[in-house]
Amino acid sequence: MKPLKIGMLAVFVIGLTFTFAFAGGGNAEKGKAMFNDPKFAGGTVSCNSCHPNGKGLEMSGMHGKKEWKTPVAVITSLEDAVNVCIMMANKGKAIDPKSDDMKNLIAYIESLAKGHKHETMEKMKEKKEETIEKLKEQMPKKPAGY
Repeated sequence: MKPLKIGMLAVFVIGLTFTFAFAGGGNAEKGKAMFNDPKFAGGTVSCNSCHPNGKGLEMSGMHGKKEWKTPVAVITSLEDAVNVCIMMANKGKAIDPKSDDMKNLIAYIESLAKGHKHETMEKMKEKKEETIEKLKEQMPKKPAGY
């Protein structure tokens, strides 16, 4: 009797684990439809107006990314960065970061990253530092007297 109870409890726990693991994801196709809809969130232009076919957002959906630069500030969540764009560029109303609409938009943005060549954030930082060093070497030296 005891092994049966343990087995049933294990099945229940595994079922809950899978339910929560897959419940958070959004639908990328629905997100793409919202991305292309100028009336989404009460706006006047679509996200696609500024980001044709998601251009410029390929890196935004990469896992491990911790900052998103917007015209307003550096934002620490993708959901907040999406809402800044909705309010500032689309002239719409911010949407609940935990809503299905937000999950769908995030799923679409993350799908853009899947088609992009993935690099770890560390490699990207290294490349950036190397580029800065090369540019410093190429800069003219200050003339004497300055």
